[in-house]
Amino acid sequence: MSIPKLQIACDHSDLAGALADIKKVGDVVDIIEAGTILLLQEGEQVLRCFRAMYPEKLIVADTKCADAGGTVAKNCQQAGADYMTVICAATIPTMKAAAKEIAEIQVELYGDWTYQQAQQWLDAGISQAIYHQSRDALLAGETWGEKDLTKVRKLIDMGFRVSVTGGLSVETLALFAGIDVYTFITGRGITAADDPQQAAVDFKQEILRIWG
Repeated sequence: MSIPKLQIACDHSDLAGALADIKKVGDVVDIIEAGTILLLQEGEQVLRCFRAMYPEKLIVADTKCADAGGTVAKNCQQAGADYMTVICAATIPTMKAAAKEIAEIQVELYGDWTYQQAQQWLDAGISQAIYHQSRDALLAGETWGEKDLTKVRKLIDMGFRVSVTGGLSVETLALFAGIDVYTFITGRGITAADDPQQAAVDFKQEILRIWG
């Protein structure tokens, strides 16, 4: 079982705020994500800035792309992204078109997706999935539970590299002990902390304690 990576999600509404937070934790985390809100507000300059600041880091464009996959992926790749997300409702042709233009795509799991669909993604050569507790679900009082862990395990058993995100804290990492998680993705769990750099270090240390 490999050691999960740590990804910082920059879900800011402005580039200046995102850059300020990235400077605090960029050397600690493994992957830097340009969040959907940030990309909508600031465009591909976000990716160009992140790539200039951290040329050796993996950078994700969280576009949640639903259509025009090839064009969106090509633009993201040219701006510096390694990975790009697509929404699970996107068609297989959209996903395949995106996959041709960027190193890898990740399927974001929202709503009523099925394992039959998941198998179609695997058959199309897509092997990354993101299991998501949405912000709205968390605000409505939902929490991580066995139903989530069962789905994560099933996806891993199918052959996916599965990342998890949504309301994660250092304390919730223990819920995933024994599960081969690919990446833990957190935004406010780090950026909203009194000391974001220390929060990132705490995440990394707990990941190493459990999976190291």
